[in-house]
Amino acid sequence: MPLTPHEFPGEHSPMTRTDLKRLDPSGMYDWIRNFPDQIEDAVRIGTNVPLTVRISGVRNIVITGLGGSAIGGDVLRSYLANDLALPVFINRHYRLPEFVDTKSLVIVSSYSGNTEETIAAHADAVKRKARVLCITTNGETMKMAKKFKHPVIEIPQGLPPRAALGYSFFPLLIAFSRLRLVKHKTREIAETVKLLRREASVLSNPQSPDNTALRLARTLQGKLPILYAPAEHLDAVAVRWRGQLSENAKQLAFGHFLPEMNHNELVGWKHPRQLLKQMHVIFLRDAGTHKRIALRETITKRIVSLSAGGVTELWSKGTSLLARMFSLIHLGDWTSFYLALLNNEDPTPVRVIDEIKQELGKV
Repeated sequence: MPLTPHEFPGEHSPMTRTDLKRLDPSGMYDWIRNFPDQIEDAVRIGTNVPLTVRISGVRNIVITGLGGSAIGGDVLRSYLANDLALPVFINRHYRLPEFVDTKSLVIVSSYSGNTEETIAAHADAVKRKARVLCITTNGETMKMAKKFKHPVIEIPQGLPPRAALGYSFFPLLIAFSRLRLVKHKTREIAETVKLLRREASVLSNPQSPDNTALRLARTLQGKLPILYAPAEHLDAVAVRWRGQLSENAKQLAFGHFLPEMNHNELVGWKHPRQLLKQMHVIFLRDAGTHKRIALRETITKRIVSLSAGGVTELWSKGTSLLARMFSLIHLGDWTSFYLALLNNEDPTPVRVIDEIKQELGKV
């Protein structure tokens, strides 16, 4: 049973593990805490799964999925932007782009296997005679894969899709290296796991004075979070943050990317003045950002600070790009978790999404 607002630990009353268990009955805490283990398991799956898809002659890659099943594709596209010679397109629609044909590789990503948009796009890929690789737990996607003899990366069931990012990302990364689309990322993955274990040991402890996620969650409570990030590698990370804040904390969040934001949205930081004071801006920063965009971030931070209710700058950690990206993703996951508890919300259920699916099922 959720705590009532007056029972919830305040800023001067530390949150305890007992509080976590009462407010998080489904165990989102454990899924986030054990994410490094999930990565290792996902790598094992990606390494051992048979890959029979033909790559010779492929001209483009389309990853089709929605929500927690699509974010893995977003992160993969962003991470490999400077490695892949082939264009990668993330499709969030019932239909595939018109350019998809027999020389396209379509990756069908549906954690449940029953996402209706993804099922329709899968059927479209069959119609266009594209080469198909599926990643799923079961459901209609698995049935279609067996029917049309499409190779499948089968991942474990039992998690909310958003808590299975390791399973939606790392098997595909391993598959891309096995198919010789990119170089192997063994060292980068090892660094990422080591870094996240170290981060999780601190961020999972609500009584740690170094818990940046809990501190930020307290700052964001009652505010409208705005995420700004450089477009080159952190765009997908910012999308992940916004999705996690919405689904876990049940709190709206918005954002944009630089440099594009400097050419339009920045001008809007003037009205309505009272509403702007209710916004808290988070800048996601990375040492590998293009130096002119990094300069833009610094200047933009100064400008929006004049109107926003507050501004926080978060820098990635780690040496490799993979570790740096996932250091920010992990921090965002923990922040959304603690904000859910501060909002007196169970982080796991997404009842309004279930309601939409039920209504759609009636038609």
